[in-house]
Amino acid sequence: MPLHHRFGPGDLLRCRFAVSPLWETQGAVRTLLRPHRQGYHLPWLRQIRAAADRLDLRPLWALMPARGHSCDFLGAPPLGPGSTFAQELERVRSADPWAAHDEIRRSLADTPGATAGETGQLLLSDPERAVELLADLLDQAWQVLVAPHWPRLRALLEADVLFHARRLAAGGLAELFDGLHPSLRWDAETDTLVVDRPSHHDRHLGGQGLLLVPSAFIWPNVAGGFEPPWQPTVVYPARGIGALWSGSAGPAPQAVARLLGRGRAEVLCALDEPASTTALAHRLGRAPSSVSAHLKALHGAGLLQPHRRGHQVLYERTPLGIALATGDGGLA
Repeated sequence: MPLHHRFGPGDLLRCRFAVSPLWETQGAVRTLLRPHRQGYHLPWLRQIRAAADRLDLRPLWALMPARGHSCDFLGAPPLGPGSTFAQELERVRSADPWAAHDEIRRSLADTPGATAGETGQLLLSDPERAVELLADLLDQAWQVLVAPHWPRLRALLEADVLFHARRLAAGGLAELFDGLHPSLRWDAETDTLVVDRPSHHDRHLGGQGLLLVPSAFIWPNVAGGFEPPWQPTVVYPARGIGALWSGSAGPAPQAVARLLGRGRAEVLCALDEPASTTALAHRLGRAPSSVSAHLKALHGAGLLQPHRRGHQVLYERTPLGIALATGDGGLA
């Protein structure tokens, strides 16, 4: 049976996006466990493998069944678009131990033999200690697997939010949901978002609206099914992960480089997706101060448009910038 998210009149006005560093940490841990999720992330795996091998992630992996219940308290929907990892981790640490115990029991039951195993017994024997242990492991996983790469990941996720927010403004919910993931479809007759999944979930949003969370590490899947008291949420693969771990962008076209100078041309041509100064500096292997100067110059020339997203400013090409960078109209 699929997942159904049933909208009421108030819910249609309460769809919003958020980025979750905690969810990316959970996703990174799950990617280490599931080879079919690793395709786009092989460069990242090569970078983190030695450090990851020193982590004991078995308690977290035990709660990640191939099919079944994953503990909501370990990857709860973020409270807001600018939630930090520290804020999200504090919610994990403050989870009610006995509610967490029930979720742990349900999750272990979905993997044959997990409940009776050593790790399962450890997690079930002392609920308070289990919450503390799992939070500590998430903290370690964040520091090793995600934090060193967070500027690049965050830029990708926030660029995705900007793209889909514009689709929502231009075409409404039907167009937005149609482009998020192949398993999502909008039923206009019943105002229901249907997620084709093997599990069953049916929830009336009840005026809370729906939270949409892009993720780099959830690919190729989509997640939903959060139960009360958690905010109704769908987590979907972010756009552009195929180029997430690529090195520096390719050389700018000679004609654009002659017109703008090599440095500014490379910055302009690297903006296939909206990105922040920090993300572009990582991508191009240049100092952030240098990239910032080029961005200001390109903005002043009408080739880029900045957009604020939370605490960051993302830059994207204007129509003139697109034409110049791609050669449309004979400009390159």
